[in-house]
Amino acid sequence: MESINLQWLLVALVVCIPACTPGPTDSEPVPEEKGLFEQTDVFVAGEEGIVEYRIPVLVTSNKGTLLAFCDARVDKPGDPPNNIDLVMKRSTDQGRTWSPLKVLLDVGEGATADSCGLVDRQTGTIWVFTVYCPVGVGTSTAKPGLSGDTFMYWAIKSDDDGETWSEKRDVTAMFKKAEWKSGSPGPGRGMQMRNGRLIVPKYLVKNGYSASHVVFSDDHGETWKIGGEAHSNGVTNESQVAELSDGSLLLNMRGTEGNQRKISRSTDGGMTWSDTTEDPTLIEPRCQASLSNFTNIHDHDKDRILFANPAALERRNMTVRLSYDGGHTWPVARQVHAGPSAYSCLTVLPDMTAGLLYERGDEGIYEKISFARFDLEWITKGKDKILSKE
Repeated sequence: MESINLQWLLVALVVCIPACTPGPTDSEPVPEEKGLFEQTDVFVAGEEGIVEYRIPVLVTSNKGTLLAFCDARVDKPGDPPNNIDLVMKRSTDQGRTWSPLKVLLDVGEGATADSCGLVDRQTGTIWVFTVYCPVGVGTSTAKPGLSGDTFMYWAIKSDDDGETWSEKRDVTAMFKKAEWKSGSPGPGRGMQMRNGRLIVPKYLVKNGYSASHVVFSDDHGETWKIGGEAHSNGVTNESQVAELSDGSLLLNMRGTEGNQRKISRSTDGGMTWSDTTEDPTLIEPRCQASLSNFTNIHDHDKDRILFANPAALERRNMTVRLSYDGGHTWPVARQVHAGPSAYSCLTVLPDMTAGLLYERGDEGIYEKISFARFDLEWITKGKDKILSKE
């Protein structure tokens, strides 16, 4: 029996070899995926009785806790005027799991919207700045002024890693000039310069004119001052800012015309800005984007800046990019989500992985807000890694 079985086995092998031999396309080795990439949904439309979640904000506390904030558009989609609450979730395990939803601000049928987060690394204080729109007030209906039927600005803060939050503080008079109608902080994330200055990117709207600028504080948020406008002839709005190794600031702005990101730079801490230029690499569908320092030559082997946006002429193809020269060129790009996507916010975790909180969906753009965590190896497909500064 054994000899008969062996003969049949040899016959079977001979017959199978031509059919089982891999074809030319199958014979090529499949490249091994390098680096870390993991993703979790944080805010999902319909959950907690909220029709739509929008405008992601993400910060990393001094303790390494991730804090995710966004607009909770309670009854219907859409910008103000609308019923919009400010909500938050926390993660203490690098974004793998998230706490239950917590409402930080609820103004009834009015809106607290388009927020911007900021961590003071020297004190550990976590700040969130938000637009307050009374009932019936939106971008098209807002009037000039510092109160009443106009855009106002509130701040809340936490000194215990986001566990509890202060009462709202009206900072309108420090964030806005009386002739301005509207405009938002960020949205996304602010930053702290190496000299301790807190920077909140912002934009203003007056009489059909919009311009990006910053507000800043040199006393840990007790008082704020309005910086200069980026010279753009009134065609920029939502922006994000990063500090370069030489102490200058890079302002990356959404345009109200064209499909290229607008760029301006400051060498005096945001008091004045250069003429605005367009970056031909950073294609956009006129949508908010995110920008973050990743590494710098003061603490690491080289300068690296991260940028993320829907890199297309429509809101899809969420892509993260990497610059080694202060945002002049972007030689590295990696797709995060091919489908519908829009607003985003970048942060850096203590283990030097990066986090991206962004709007995405399968059919619609605003189905959920997801958190993606990845490392430099993943972004560069194994061609770069962070080295400690000797």
